[in-house]
Amino acid sequence: MKLNAEHENQISTSITESVDPRYAELDLLPTEDLVQAMNEAEMEVPVAVSKVIPQIAAAVDAISAGMKKGGRLFYAGAGTSGRLGVLDASECPPTFSSHPDQVVGIIAGGDDALRNAIEGAEDNFDEGYQALRAYDLTSNDTVVGIAASGRTPFALGAVTAGKDAGATTVSISNNSPAELSKVVDFPIEVVVGPEIITGSTRLKSGSSQKQVLNILSTATMVRLGKTYGNLMVDVSASNLKLEVRARNLVMRITECDQETAEKTLAASGGSVKIASVALLRGITPEEAVALLDANDGVMRAALNS
Repeated sequence: MKLNAEHENQISTSITESVDPRYAELDLLPTEDLVQAMNEAEMEVPVAVSKVIPQIAAAVDAISAGMKKGGRLFYAGAGTSGRLGVLDASECPPTFSSHPDQVVGIIAGGDDALRNAIEGAEDNFDEGYQALRAYDLTSNDTVVGIAASGRTPFALGAVTAGKDAGATTVSISNNSPAELSKVVDFPIEVVVGPEIITGSTRLKSGSSQKQVLNILSTATMVRLGKTYGNLMVDVSASNLKLEVRARNLVMRITECDQETAEKTLAASGGSVKIASVALLRGITPEEAVALLDANDGVMRAALNS
């Protein structure tokens, strides 16, 4: 893709492409000092994220409102940004028992780009646009465009498709002002400053994106009632570790013994929510299911109803 002079200047002068003079002799440092320098650079990330908490919170409220009506959450990005979106989306089903179609990660270049660089994929606006159009977006959906530069055409195409469909749009970028910010409903600009290795946005920029994505998905799931306090009561017991976690959660919540927890979980299809509500309310698992359904699956609401 041939850039015009304006776009070339935007890239050259962006914060993510600037040079940090503190690390001008990085390659000369002893290994321990090199590692120390990288660690110190990463410490700047949570500070930068803390400065945009109001913007993140506003996005969470908007995402949650849409998902309560059956909407979905889409992440779209290229390279590291796209991989991080796919990662966050893939971790929602085992953590919160969400449907695989509820949180979706889309990366420029398709799944092959998860392991291999697909040259030029990020520069294709139409690919980003069509990738989201394929999901028949609605006004209850949310599209999050992720791009360290804040101007990646693929991410811009994705959020534009969201806009055109009436979906909520969010951006996560590491430049300010970012081009993405101009076209979305909820811009999040996490300015972490120059990378320790100039232009390597998989470092601080990637770390900040991971933190914001963690917050967006986790806080949204909390708002949807996927936790009870800070306990993962919607965990999917799909392996031995998670089976043990589910049993321990029921024991902790209800203060029952191990045998009771295991027996009730078995009768509840492995659901921590159903087993816990059944034990705490003194009802059958079937009755607990009906009570949870009547309260949109929110355990605390079911217990208080």
